[in-house]
Amino acid sequence: MHQVHRITLDDALPLLAAGRAKAEEIGVKQTLCVCDDGGNVLALHRLPGARLTGVDIAIAKAFTAAGHERATHLFNEAPDGPALPGNEAFGISHMLPGKFAVFVGGFPLVFGGQIVGGVGISGGNGKQDKAVGAAMLAEFDALTVVRS
Repeated sequence: MHQVHRITLDDALPLLAAGRAKAEEIGVKQTLCVCDDGGNVLALHRLPGARLTGVDIAIAKAFTAAGHERATHLFNEAPDGPALPGNEAFGISHMLPGKFAVFVGGFPLVFGGQIVGGVGISGGNGKQDKAVGAAMLAEFDALTVVRS
């Protein structure tokens, strides 16, 4: 029988804390999102002063990473991108308007070879969003080592 792993709010909160710490360290006002494997928001944190639009963007990035089992920036690279007519990313973005992100800041959460969720980061440039995402993924990896 196939074992299914799930991420919970208790798993998500340390990821937000790690992301916030990194964002504050690099001086960026960001919005951070953690979703489950169905793209449902488990936890969201908009740092003080972060742009209002970052909320929807972070959610879309987490949703895309979880739903498509890859980092969002990969949709702008061959063979799936760029998001132009004829490419996968273009078609999906038109099927899921407002929910599908094709730029840096969304990363899948993988445990036991399964996608259990995604994280979305919005508010910085690509390098900053990747740095905060890396901190969140490192925290997730630390949590999963404890659970194994």
